Amino acid sequence: MNTAEHQRLTEDEAREVNWKRWGPYLSERQWGTVREDYSEGGHSWSDFPHEHARSRAYRWGEDGLLGFTDRQCRLCFCVALWNGNDTILKERLFGLTGPEGNHGEDVKELYYYSDSTPTHSYAKAMYRYPHARYPYRELVKTNSQRGLHDREYELLDTGIFDENRFFDVTANYIKADANDLLIEIEVTNHGPDAKEIAVLPTLWFRNTWVWGCRHEGCTAKPLIQKVDVPSSPDSHVVHTRHDTLEPFRCQFEQQPGSELLFTENESNMQELFGGENFSPYTKDAFHRYVIQKETDAVNPKQHGTKVAALYRWNLQPGETRKVRLRLTDTETLGDSHPDLGSDFDRVAKLRAEEADQFYDTVIPKSASDQQRMVSRQAYAGLMWTKQFYHYIVADWLDGDEDVMTPPDSRHEGRNKDWRHLYARDVLSMPDKWEYPWFAAWDLAFHMIPAARIDPAFAKKQLMVLLREWYMHPNGQLPAYEFYFDDVNPPVHAWACLRVFQMEKETGKCDYKFLAQAFQRLLLNFTWWVNQVDGNGDNVFAGGFLGLDNIGVFDRSKGLPDGAELEQADGTAWMAFYSGTMMSMALELARHDRSYSDMASKFLDHFIRIVDAMNHGDSGGLWDEEDGFYFDQLKIDGEKHPMKVKSLVGLLPLIAVEILDEDLLDDLPGFRNRLDWFLNNRHDLVKNITFCKTTSRHKRMLISIPSEDRLRRVLAVLLDEKEFLSEYGIRSLSKDHEANPYEISVRGEDHTVAYVPGESDSFMFGGNSNWRGPIWFPTSYLLIEAVQRYHEFYGDEFQIECPTGSGNMMNLREVADELNRRLSNIFLFTAKDGSRPCLRGSGMNSDDALWQDHVLFYEYFNGDTGEGLGASHQTGWTALIATCIEQLHGKITEGGIDPE
Repeated sequence: MNTAEHQRLTEDEAREVNWKRWGPYLSERQWGTVREDYSEGGHSWSDFPHEHARSRAYRWGEDGLLGFTDRQCRLCFCVALWNGNDTILKERLFGLTGPEGNHGEDVKELYYYSDSTPTHSYAKAMYRYPHARYPYRELVKTNSQRGLHDREYELLDTGIFDENRFFDVTANYIKADANDLLIEIEVTNHGPDAKEIAVLPTLWFRNTWVWGCRHEGCTAKPLIQKVDVPSSPDSHVVHTRHDTLEPFRCQFEQQPGSELLFTENESNMQELFGGENFSPYTKDAFHRYVIQKETDAVNPKQHGTKVAALYRWNLQPGETRKVRLRLTDTETLGDSHPDLGSDFDRVAKLRAEEADQFYDTVIPKSASDQQRMVSRQAYAGLMWTKQFYHYIVADWLDGDEDVMTPPDSRHEGRNKDWRHLYARDVLSMPDKWEYPWFAAWDLAFHMIPAARIDPAFAKKQLMVLLREWYMHPNGQLPAYEFYFDDVNPPVHAWACLRVFQMEKETGKCDYKFLAQAFQRLLLNFTWWVNQVDGNGDNVFAGGFLGLDNIGVFDRSKGLPDGAELEQADGTAWMAFYSGTMMSMALELARHDRSYSDMASKFLDHFIRIVDAMNHGDSGGLWDEEDGFYFDQLKIDGEKHPMKVKSLVGLLPLIAVEILDEDLLDDLPGFRNRLDWFLNNRHDLVKNITFCKTTSRHKRMLISIPSEDRLRRVLAVLLDEKEFLSEYGIRSLSKDHEANPYEISVRGEDHTVAYVPGESDSFMFGGNSNWRGPIWFPTSYLLIEAVQRYHEFYGDEFQIECPTGSGNMMNLREVADELNRRLSNIFLFTAKDGSRPCLRGSGMNSDDALWQDHVLFYEYFNGDTGEGLGASHQTGWTALIATCIEQLHGKITEGGIDPE
């Protein structure tokens, strides 16, 4: 690969040129986060609400609309807007807090990630801004009147976008060099009437000086000030000064009537709390100047820590207008003056072409135009959901010396046992509005598509959570901001191994990365074995394990008194973890034979867990009558199978590993241990399947299901009356729609029924549902497992797909069919000519203004494919790009097709 973008990635990885220094690392919601919460009861949503955001300086980060910042979030940029009708300046995205939404927190804005290269040398995003007054109160009030069984009241439901009465605001970022950033803001009026709009490209420093942040290295208040250009006295040029960032020069395009506004990025204490301000010029000055006509709100001396250029435009129907900026460090600039004209055009055109050339090497040439568009936007979203994440738990628990000291109850509350955690990194977020904080298992899935375009970034992301300033001293990985102690599924090892394998197929074997990850994962694996296998019987339980509300009980809140739950998914996850660690050790043993002993250790774990799953003291977790794996509830010593057909019973399929005799012959230590098993533990050997390939050498399959049980579970998985949807794999069998599962425990009744769409339970805030919808992460793992079974069993293994259709397929064809159905979510395949993911959103008209902007939701309706949950969870839903590449043979069973 030798495109210009590949060259930039090489230079960045070698630390020759810092191409990734600037990027879309600005959060889309800092207000309402745990980090900014200083309340007595830990109620983050109400302690720092949206109403405060325009006037209150943040402690741990920044947010903005379509923003960019440096990787330490010191100097930030975003665009602010005013349509002449709103009561506030549009500087950030609005949405409902968790308690306000009838299905949990929910952003109520329309915005799209259009493009981005991995170095962000070319990046593009768009915000859709209505002409009419934004219906803040209407959205809150109407949703508050709706219940769990009602649809969410969306922004489009208000009618505010009817007749295309909106502006499209597009931010284009182009890097002429690592520290030479070209920015173009483009606004189009799509409505039938001429409309006025105020556009304020805004540059500011994150506030570190008020809090006394010792770790920031900034001892003095930074400065942005206007500088005179002799050849153009009225020009809009500013210089910046900061203790830890070299001086920059920002040139705002000068247009008729435009003006520069200055203020401080400091809280308006008088407005918020009736207190005394640090200076007369506060964070909300531009809002007050533009909307409330307070001319003295801005600093007439034209300096501060926040600056905006104000442009007032009257746009005719269909008219587009642009404004340009150039942010350049003064060392790069030298004595020259940045060009906002022909040189700007040349660089912008070149970077757009280079982005196309780069993605031409990634997205299969055989893909349709629609598939290419979906993949390109999926990768764009994955790149745009990078975020500067700052959370030093010890400082957060203890507070700052002068400002915002937390209550004493903080030391007994959330994350109190994670004082070591020191996060100050650019991390991949699930969704920069709804989940503007890392989640361990989300991040692992993000790195599978990320490794296709930037393996160095993928490896660094996976390693950072394994570092001692993230991983707990006891070996636990932090789950997510609201409760680091929670238990995410152990997918980190799998992601590390897959990223290694994908890069290996391109000719690079990064054994150093794999060894470092493996050594850290040993600590995490030990934590799992010690904490989650309470009885020492290799049957595991450990909280919700990612499947939130799929079960009969809320797993995070504990079980009824005297009850124990043996989890089919928990045990499957640990078999999966053990098998992955064995494969990692075997891969490392190719390079260093000492790892073969560790491979033997994990072989032992793997086989014992597989045996416990299938057999155990009382038959394991397999149900012969139903041909499915179920959780077992143990009450007063008596076991009861929890006969809920869900992902819990499908996940045992993912624990599958293949051993090839050629490799074993090269590792005599491991081979001797395996032979001992084969000769002395006949009770465990029954879990190993042997076959011979065409070359007559032996291969061994170690998996939870035998061939017979695999067929039985697949028959349920591929049944359209159960798990198989036209849009992928449902998380709960559709059979439970007519036949809900019911059980009474200690006099309390519990029911689980199929719900294809939004949650009908308040578990986990009511904004997550595993009782029917389609989720990409688990679907991807199951598809990968089916591919692995095909690798072993070959074309001779045939099964009906769909069940009852009479159509026989081998398992590779089954995997392709599952990928095809997942792809259907995003493509124009429906009879009504719409994208299923946009059904019910109001964006399903024939108008390309709506149809050509794809949203990558958190999960999808099990019957209709409609997108649900967080609307921009491009992280794990970006796996759709990988699914499309698999369909076209770009990614094969052995890794990446080098062609």
